[in-house]
Amino acid sequence: MQKTRILIVEDETAIAKMIAMNLRVANYDAVIYEDGAEAAKGLEQDHAYDLALLDVMVPGMDGFTLLPIVQEYGIPVIFLTAKDDLASKIQGLKGGAEDYIVKPFEVLELLVRIEKVLARTKPEEHTLSVLNLEIDFEQHTVRQDGKEVSLKPMEFELLAVLARNKNRAISRENLLRMVWGVEYIGETRTVDVHIGQLRKKLNLADHIKTVSKLGYRLEE
Repeated sequence: MQKTRILIVEDETAIAKMIAMNLRVANYDAVIYEDGAEAAKGLEQDHAYDLALLDVMVPGMDGFTLLPIVQEYGIPVIFLTAKDDLASKIQGLKGGAEDYIVKPFEVLELLVRIEKVLARTKPEEHTLSVLNLEIDFEQHTVRQDGKEVSLKPMEFELLAVLARNKNRAISRENLLRMVWGVEYIGETRTVDVHIGQLRKKLNLADHIKTVSKLGYRLEE
């Protein structure tokens, strides 16, 4: 299966490389442009992208100007920018961007938002295999060695986040935000309880590792 390709238009080299590195770890292909005009020119030759991450303040052509050009090729856009004023957010979202993320950001949150956009715009890819599990996001089912295992909705969502970020440690607070949408450090015990249920129902005690003083990691 061909990897999902993501275009990055970001003039801060360190940030662009950090994003690209994490995307590749998550099994995406990433292409970087540090100039908006060069990105527009490059799209004329190669526009086979599944998603674009655009900074607003890039040289050559700013992200707002580049947005409709990217959209001409049917590429969904997430703005990734330091411009956190309301007017800029409204301009980006009204212009048709799928999301607007303000710097600084956490990489895991970015990956989750990318997955959500891809799920909306690329719905044909709705299964994920990890260990002896097949997770079907469209049917909301999990099969282990071909046999369906019944999971509660939040157990399913938690497993999905762990599987999509396999071999990466995720803090309890991030799991709360990514699964339950909680934006503050709160009842992390909720995460522990659901982890316990996943370990029991799927016999994953040896694969869902506790990361001391942090959270959990699904190892494959």
